Amino acid sequence: MPHNSSATVPHETMPLDARRAVRGGIFGNYVDQFDIFLPIIALAPAATHLFGPENLAGNAGLIFVATLLGRPLGAAIFGPIADRIGRAATTQVALVGIAVTTLLIALVPGHTVLGDGTLLTIVALRFVGGIFLGGEYTSAIPLAMEWSEPKRRGLISGLIMWMSPWANASIAALVFVLLGALNAEHYNAWGWRVPFLLGSFLAFGMLIYYRSRVADAPVWKQSAKRANPLKDIFIGEHRRALWQVFLLMNGLWLFTYMAIPTLTSELAFDGRLDAKAISFTLMCATATSAVFMAACGHLSTFTGRRRFFIGFGVLGAILAPLAFLGVFSAGSTNGVVVLVVALQIVTVSGYGPVGAYLVERFPAAVRSSGYGVGYSLSIVLPALYPYYLPPLQDLLGRHEAIALLLVLAGLLVMIGGLTGPEPDKTHQLQ
Repeated sequence: MPHNSSATVPHETMPLDARRAVRGGIFGNYVDQFDIFLPIIALAPAATHLFGPENLAGNAGLIFVATLLGRPLGAAIFGPIADRIGRAATTQVALVGIAVTTLLIALVPGHTVLGDGTLLTIVALRFVGGIFLGGEYTSAIPLAMEWSEPKRRGLISGLIMWMSPWANASIAALVFVLLGALNAEHYNAWGWRVPFLLGSFLAFGMLIYYRSRVADAPVWKQSAKRANPLKDIFIGEHRRALWQVFLLMNGLWLFTYMAIPTLTSELAFDGRLDAKAISFTLMCATATSAVFMAACGHLSTFTGRRRFFIGFGVLGAILAPLAFLGVFSAGSTNGVVVLVVALQIVTVSGYGPVGAYLVERFPAAVRSSGYGVGYSLSIVLPALYPYYLPPLQDLLGRHEAIALLLVLAGLLVMIGGLTGPEPDKTHQLQ
């Protein structure tokens, strides 16, 4: 679970409305990321019961991809709405959708009742849920950034983004406890539903918070509204910013897929660790990377966002493949844990400055559209890894192909940083 807000939000001189919006951005992103990673960790131990014994890895990948393909559509729908009617109201609508779709998944019958219908129903609900997830961060994160002082923006971005590994670690810890407390029959029957019920409860809780406490920032209220923000970012004056952000985020998303779902599948396939050991390993790795993610966000204030991404891309291209290959040649469980932790640090920690950087690249009139589409559209190509990774593995080797994609991810982050300017962090967002 996330830390107490008083311990995570810098607030000595922040107005009350700003503190509330920042807390909403931080914990809203926790809810978002909790929902995203639920299928990868929570459904894996019950996959045979839910989907049948065939093509388990493909079915898990399909569910994950369905969620992430819904997110660009959600960004394209909700981004312009947030730019025209406000970030706070748009966030509330998105949270309703997240809460309801997650609750419905918790109620889906197993394979013995619906057969293939179980998989199809969960995929459909995850796709619809992905649309609302795209709307949530498209509105909530720009809102938090618009309330943030320039000198704090990098740190607050890091605190927002670090909720992704905290959410991942929370799910891993919860599943670890459930697997220890329940036998396989009980987990297959109802244990896997507990994390989804919790995810729905968290989304409803954030909805109540936004309805009662969070308002739009003055910078959005004073901005000139655009008739078609999507046109402005795709073919208008902000198109170059969109495609530069798209390139950088492709690298970060490719890092994510290789270091989280693909690594999880490969650890299960390797057979040296059982389900409980894998959950424990991921819990350690994601919790450690959370701290580094917050630190990276704050570090970017001093290095500059552009220089940070250039350096992180180079570092990731060198160290990530070495850490990944080392995981499967390690001689002990402790060695596996250490190397998985290292892999998470040199891949997903790079998200720390993303909230600040993407917001600073677009003006208020198109900020939600630019942030949401730039962040989400870049999901699509990396999300297709279940289709292009297997033939690449046949050609290069099971682990060597993944290592090559990690190199590519680092190069994309580096090039994305090189091709963009250094955003002006010294002034309030306009």
